Amino acid sequence: MNIELDPIDLKIIELLKQDSRLSHKDIGQRVHRTGQAVGARIAQLMDAGIIKNYTIAVHYEHKQFIQLFMNDQQAFIEVELLVKQYEQVDECFKILGNACYMIVSHFNPAQLNEFIEQLSKWCRYSVETVMREIATA
Repeated sequence: MNIELDPIDLKIIELLKQDSRLSHKDIGQRVHRTGQAVGARIAQLMDAGIIKNYTIAVHYEHKQFIQLFMNDQQAFIEVELLVKQYEQVDECFKILGNACYMIVSHFNPAQLNEFIEQLSKWCRYSVETVMREIATA
């Protein structure tokens, strides 16, 4: 389903990004619609795949962005299976560009070392560690 987002849809999405616990009624008051109308719009946004899920943001002491560059053996299946084994991996993307994968993770230093040693069988890597988060909203 392909839908065009209007300003109300965009406002609903923004409100949910700020606090996914808001009720449809609370959102409706802010966008001047009924709670039922907001619920219908959210259902439509979910059916269209625009809203994937409701979640929370957890603050971790450590956060990394890891780029993976495949070696000659191109072991994509092995790398993807390994990544799925680590609960510290928050997101993993197959990407276009210089790297093959981008991983967002929250490993402590010892866990990161273990993870990298496992990955080193199939790929080179670049690890960028977050020093501090800059609030955008």
